[in-house]
This record gives sequence, C-alpha cells and structure tokens, in this order.
Amino acid sequence: MPPLPARTRWLYGTGLLASGIKSSAFATYLLLYFNQVMGVPAYIVSTAIALTLVVDAIVDPIIGRVSDRTRSRLGRRHPYLFGAAVPAGVFFALTWFPPAGLTDIGMGAWVFGMASLTRICMSLFEIPSSALGAELTSEYSERTRLFAIRFWFGYIGAFGFAAMSLVLFFVATPEYSRGQLNPEGYVWFAITGGALIALAVLTSAFGTKSRIPYLRQVRQRESRLSLRDHAREMADAFTHRPFLSIFGYSLSKQTAIGLYTATTIYFGTYIFELTATELAILTVENLVAATVAAPLAPRLSGWFGKRNAAMAMGLFGILIGVMPLVLTYLDLFFVPGDKLLLPTLFTVGAAYHAMIATSLMNSSGMIADTVEDHAVKSGRHNAGLFFSVNSLTSQAAVGLGILVAGLVLELSNFPIGADPTGVSETIKDSLILYYVPLTVSLWLIGSLLLLSYPITEASHIRNLEILAAREAQAKAAIVRDTPIAGPGGG
Repeated sequence: MPPLPARTRWLYGTGLLASGIKSSAFATYLLLYFNQVMGVPAYIVSTAIALTLVVDAIVDPIIGRVSDRTRSRLGRRHPYLFGAAVPAGVFFALTWFPPAGLTDIGMGAWVFGMASLTRICMSLFEIPSSALGAELTSEYSERTRLFAIRFWFGYIGAFGFAAMSLVLFFVATPEYSRGQLNPEGYVWFAITGGALIALAVLTSAFGTKSRIPYLRQVRQRESRLSLRDHAREMADAFTHRPFLSIFGYSLSKQTAIGLYTATTIYFGTYIFELTATELAILTVENLVAATVAAPLAPRLSGWFGKRNAAMAMGLFGILIGVMPLVLTYLDLFFVPGDKLLLPTLFTVGAAYHAMIATSLMNSSGMIADTVEDHAVKSGRHNAGLFFSVNSLTSQAAVGLGILVAGLVLELSNFPIGADPTGVSETIKDSLILYYVPLTVSLWLIGSLLLLSYPITEASHIRNLEILAAREAQAKAAIVRDTPIAGPGGG
C-alpha cells in the first residue's frame, strides 16, 4: 500500500464534522428544547432518547457485519458513506419540527422516532468510516495521528456549530434574554445542521475514494450470514480481552460525557447565568482544546503508550472540569456577573477538553489495534464488527448519559420553563450535588476497567508480522496450486 497522503488524512477526518454536529445538537439541545422550550417533562424526553438504545443495539452490529462482508466496485465501506449522507441530514432537521397538537407522550414518540432514524443513518456512515480508518494505515503511531485529526474535526463540528448557533440563531431578544430558549432560533439551527451533516459525509466519502484499490476487499461473495453466525461472532468479540476492556471503558466514559454535555447548558444558563454570547465564547475553548490535543495525542501514545495516556488524561481532565462546580457549591467561586467568571471558565474548560480529547484520540487508536490482535487469534479481520460495537457503546452511553441527566434534573426538582435568574440556591446546589459524584465515578470506573488492556506498540508490531506472514503463505499456496496451461491450453 502506498503511503497515506496528508490530504487524504484530512479529507477522511472531515466526516466527523457530521458526527460532531449531530452528537452536540442532540446531547446539548434536544433535552433543553423539548423540556424548557416545548414544555415536555424532562423524564419523557430523556426516556425517549434512551429508548433509541434498543434500535442501536439491533442495527449497529448488523451494519458492521454487513459492511465487513460487502463486495462492490466501491469496496466494503464507501457504498454506505455515500448512501447515508442525505438521509442523515434530512432526518436530523425533521427532529426539531414536531407536528402541532401532540401530547407530551406524542412528543416523546416523535423524539424517539426521528432520533432513531437520524442515528441509524449516522451509524451507516460512522461504522464503515471508523473501520476504514483502521484500514487506511496499520502503523501504530500513524493510527493515533489519523484518529486525532478525525476527532479534531469532530470537535470543530460539535463546538464550532454550537458557537455559530449561539451567535447567529440563538440571539437574545427583549422577549428571550437567553436566546437558547427562543423557539424561533431552532428553525435555522435545524436546517443548517442537516445541510452541514450531508456535506461533511460526502466530503469524506469522495476524499477517500482514491484509496479503494489499496483497501482490504472481499474477494468472493460470502454465504448468507445467519442469525446464529452473527450472534456467535458478536459473542466472540466480547470474549476477546483487549476489546472487552475497551468496551467497559467506552461505556463508562461516554456515559459521563453524555451526562456532562446534557447538563452543561443548564449549568451555564442557570448556575453561572451566562448569556448566549458568553456561551458562544465558551465553545471556543473546545476548539482550542482540540487543536492542542491533535498533535499531543500521538506524542503521549509514543511516550507512555495509548492505554496509559488515555487513562491519565481522562482522570486528570474530569477532576479539573468539575472544580468550578465544586467551588460554587462551597461558595468559593466567582458569582454570576463577576468579570473574572468567564475567563476562568474558559481556561478551566480548555484544560478539561484538551485532556478529554487526548484520551478519546488514544482510545480510538486502541480499538483499531484490537482488530489485528483479534485477527491473529481468530483468522478474521472484522474491523466493521469491532467498530460497530464501539459505535453502539458510544451512542448507547450518550443516551444513558442523557437519561441520567434527566433523572438528575428530576431529583433536583428542577422547574420546567424556569426563569434563568429565578432558580433557588437550594435547587442549584442539589443539581451540583447529584452531578459531580456521578461523573467522577463514571470516569474512575472506566479507567479501572482499562487497566486490563494488554496491547502495546511491541505486541502490535508482532501481530502485524504474523498476519503478513500468513498472507504471504496464502498467496504462495494459491500460486503453487494454480495449474499452468500447456501448449495449446486455454
């Protein structure tokens, strides 16, 4: 395989812009919009979102296995990249336009239906795209670099779109001093988000199309995959120790991230009483953090190994991230309106997100390395299967995070349609008291589970050598067993 051009690395990474936009919009604004703007109880919205986990549990592994077995002129991955783009954008936009006259339960059903369709289409892109990343390069550090660029675009999508939305769509008005509570702003928010999602997916698909001839292909049509075969291969993945370790870590960390993302808009709006403009300024911290993390992640993986870098950055990051809330609970932090509040939140947030992004970039490279480790033991190169389970884990955990966020709001007795300046100190303290121990515990549990991940750079190189030797033996056997036509032979 020829070296991977820098241009292809960057075009491949643009696809995660779409995932960033979708994930950030759903995790940050979906609960806020239907709860505080549309007046639907938080437990109904959060439960509807969490129920999409059932859809993910069924669909994601199927997408991964079908992608692994696809044989076409566009290879195994690209048919799904091209096919998912427009439907993903359309269903995302429709999510924010429920029909008039729906009951609260009807609203919950609409959220469930549209969110499920959006996530299915995004899975059709994300799973083959992630598996494609493992096939574009097999080099240990290069994989971290590739996934670092990809995550950088994810952050640009998530927080760049959030900043743009706060500045352009959620502008404060005399009626809505907090623009993020203005229902009119969600019209162009939805339409623009949907269009950008489709554009980002197509850019990634076309940008990596030239690499199709060099990718692992299905040489002959495989037999139909039965439900029993599918279940057996899924069970086999979960008996693989490195992947099981990554699975547990991903489930914990993504639940914590989902909880953080769903509640941080509440903290900014009701505890720190920030305006839409101030919230937009804070989103820039994420772009700064991602720009720092992209070159830092491969360096840390080279110095300390991917596992240690992921664990350390995750734990230190969350401890830094919750400090403003802990100090607020103790009445030791800046009060709303203090001129030092915004720059302090910006600095703390940038440090937190840089560490979390570094952790995510390294753990994604670890999943790619698991593919070859499993192939050595099983003889099957199932990148789609492993990344489908990871996608399922990530989406399920984010859904669980939003569900937990809804429960936290209910347990805190947080009011519906609350005045940003009228929430009592008791409710604010209760919100912090439920949130902080939960999110720290989730990161701690995930890091403890990651301790059993055994793959290092040295063991990864050995795996590649074993697989290369097997492929050379297989090719030699084909040449040896192929009859040579004699004179006059066809």
